[in-house]
Formats: sequence, structure tokens, C-alpha cells
Amino acid sequence: MKSKGAKPRTRRRGPAHHEHALEIVYWDAGTARLLPRLIKGRTRGPVFVTHRRPGPGKYLADRDLCPDTGLARLSYDQARDLLDTATAIDGPGTGWDLHELRHSGLTHLGESGASLLELMAKSRHRKAENLRRYFKPSPQAMRDLTALLGPGADRRR
Repeated sequence: MKSKGAKPRTRRRGPAHHEHALEIVYWDAGTARLLPRLIKGRTRGPVFVTHRRPGPGKYLADRDLCPDTGLARLSYDQARDLLDTATAIDGPGTGWDLHELRHSGLTHLGESGASLLELMAKSRHRKAENLRRYFKPSPQAMRDLTALLGPGADRRR
């Protein structure tokens, strides 16, 4: 998988290399159980695809097409619209946002005790200060943290 925001490698002289670092994606058991339905027997090509083939005259790179079905890779905008539609309460635009969904997961991991380095590895942030703005501990997490300093904290461990 190409990382979020990956850019071609640049050189001091000459054209940019169009090689991107591939990264491993880790799935939990619940997601792994959903994968067979998602890929529907396909063994290669993009995981998230549209429900129909691209229209005539639409050029897509080979890596954006499933070689078995001809279905195109789902774009970020299409994924955003599908998530919004599936989770909207008060009409279009009121559902979940992909970016917020990604970072709420980081918040839950942080509250569960994941270290900053683990959160950086999971989110692929390179700088801790870029990750901090998305990590907002809940009031309960802050109460639990504060309680570690209170009287009798040694007995709670």
C-alpha cells in the first residue's frame, strides 16, 4: 500500500523517481472477517472498487483497475460520499468524515495506553507534533491519569 501523502522521490539533478515506498497494512480480526465479502473472490487488484466499470474515454492506470473484473479503484471522494450516506442522521453532509474517523481511532488507541511511537507508526505520521493535534484524550482518560498522582496511587497499581 502506498502511504498517505507519498510523493515521488526527488533528486538533486534529473527527473523525480516515481517509486513509492510500499507499507504493510495491519487488519484486526473483525476487518479480516469482512475482507472475503469485500474482495468477492478476487485475488489481485485494488481492494476497494466501484460497483461499475469506468465509462468510455476514462483513462485509468493499470494499478487502478481490477484485472479480473475491470472495476475501478474507489476514489477518496467516492469513499467519503459512501461513508457520509451510510452514517448520515440529518441528511447529506451530516455523517462521518473519513479523516475524523481515522483520527478517532488514534484517540481510542492512545486512551488504551498505546505509546506516542506506536501511534506514529500506526498513523504513519513522521513528526510527533503533527500527531498531537488529533489526539484528544477524553475527560475520563484525564481523570484516570490525574488519579495516578493522588493519595493511595501506589495501592492502585
